[in-house]
Amino acid sequence: MLQLRRLLTRSCAGWRRHHCAAVEVKNEPILDFKPGSTERAALQQSLQELKDKTEEIPCVVGGEEVWTKDVRYQVSPFKHSHRVAKYCYADKELLNKAINAALAVRKEWDLKPVQDRAQIFFKAADLLSGPRRAEILAKTMIGQGKTVIQAEIDAAAELIDFFRFNAKYAMDLTHEQPISIPVSTNSMVYRGLEGFIAAVSPFNFTAIGGNLAGAPALMGNVVLWKPSDTAMLASYAVYQVLREAGLPPNVIQFVPADGPVFGDTITSSEHLCGINFTGSVPTFKHLWKQVAQNLDVYRTFPRLSGECGGKNFHFVHSSADLESVVNGTIRSAFEFGGQKCSACSRLYVPDSMWPRMRARLLEELAKIKTGNPNDFSTFFSAVIDQKSFRRMEGWIKHAQSSPELTILAGGKCDDSEGYFVEPTIIESKNPKEKIIQEEIFGPVLVVYVYPENNYREVLHLIDSTSPYGLTGAVFAQDKNVLGEATQILRHAAGNFYVNDKSTGAVVAQQPFGGSRASGTNDKPGGRHYILRWTSPQVIKETHVPLTEWKYPYMQ
Repeated sequence: MLQLRRLLTRSCAGWRRHHCAAVEVKNEPILDFKPGSTERAALQQSLQELKDKTEEIPCVVGGEEVWTKDVRYQVSPFKHSHRVAKYCYADKELLNKAINAALAVRKEWDLKPVQDRAQIFFKAADLLSGPRRAEILAKTMIGQGKTVIQAEIDAAAELIDFFRFNAKYAMDLTHEQPISIPVSTNSMVYRGLEGFIAAVSPFNFTAIGGNLAGAPALMGNVVLWKPSDTAMLASYAVYQVLREAGLPPNVIQFVPADGPVFGDTITSSEHLCGINFTGSVPTFKHLWKQVAQNLDVYRTFPRLSGECGGKNFHFVHSSADLESVVNGTIRSAFEFGGQKCSACSRLYVPDSMWPRMRARLLEELAKIKTGNPNDFSTFFSAVIDQKSFRRMEGWIKHAQSSPELTILAGGKCDDSEGYFVEPTIIESKNPKEKIIQEEIFGPVLVVYVYPENNYREVLHLIDSTSPYGLTGAVFAQDKNVLGEATQILRHAAGNFYVNDKSTGAVVAQQPFGGSRASGTNDKPGGRHYILRWTSPQVIKETHVPLTEWKYPYMQ
């Protein structure tokens, strides 16, 4: 037990000073990239180095680079003639090899002191904050079509925050111990799960991929990471940073793969102990059903953590600050082309404010510039791929043909060079029209204008219109209305904003996630999230021998 105590409270000798003691961490500052700044010059150089370049990205299994015959390409969304990455899919045989390679090091990695595991993630954060920052931003911009600020808040600030705060939370957790009494000592050991974790990441946030694979690994787990086909370039860069920071080669297996093949392989393995997922509702439901069907196969009950998007709202009361609503809605609905899980997709405005708000929205919308994100005056670029582009075309054609919908601005689509869709605002006469219920995941905002005095009915309408429950915002200066809205919309959003836009959650400030169809609401970015990836063990050591089996009442 003394050895165990020493293990749990191992000192941080040899660490950098700012990672010792109480391990104080702060949110990574967001750089401005102003003309003449060093960060702007470094980023422009990295962007130039990637111009017309195709990076070769292998599967990495057992620490070895592996190429299969199933070769694919990631193209730049704003210039689809540019193949930014050449990669390959892992087949079932290679995925099973990856599982075995991961399991071979699981016990050793799990027994490694959490302080040592945390040090790797602190170092990775330092690399991303410094020498690798420009590279990871440039690859996110070129590969996923993000503007400089969207790349900065994602691939730099948020990912750095995930690594640093998760590492801090993991170390803090070791000090959360049960009560001990004089006759016995009680200890809690936070073990990794018994098996492997499958991490399935999306295209829209480089940080999400790093966190889906990184958080379980930090807690002593081994991981198979399936990155998104349309975020391969940046995801591989994150993987390389983790390896450079000292992550052992077999802890995370980097395995691009066809979705159904990956899902079938991991869910049929007896060693699956968890799935960490961000993506669509149908895919997450399918994986959950596969796990349920194979439940008798597993050595332990797999933990399923998923974030599946939303149909996020801005509710505007007549007491709201109009300019704040306009600016917040423009940013929330159209930054990164609305391709955020939290993006505002439906706007509810009282009829008394609508004429002024409509004029201001259209005025500001006309100023938005779309195009190549390498041009720093661009507000947002192309949607991610042809599939997304066709989906946006379909919604716009639906709006054009429906008598209940009116396109107020935008609506043009052009995929001749890149997958460009104009920022589009649509007014709906029907608050239950499918365009106001279903997730669009693109630069399309739907407005419903309601009678000013019916705001309570509209709050209930917002709560019941969509199956999702991710983010939402209420704009009002009337405190009574804010109180009513907070109660009525209690389950309508996992991240609820008052007089602020529905996007922009910051690690450790607003842990992120929603329930209903939006997912399991495990709140990445908060200290409780890492508990999902541990299997605590309580150890009791008794110091006084038991001298009698009979109880006093028996005498």
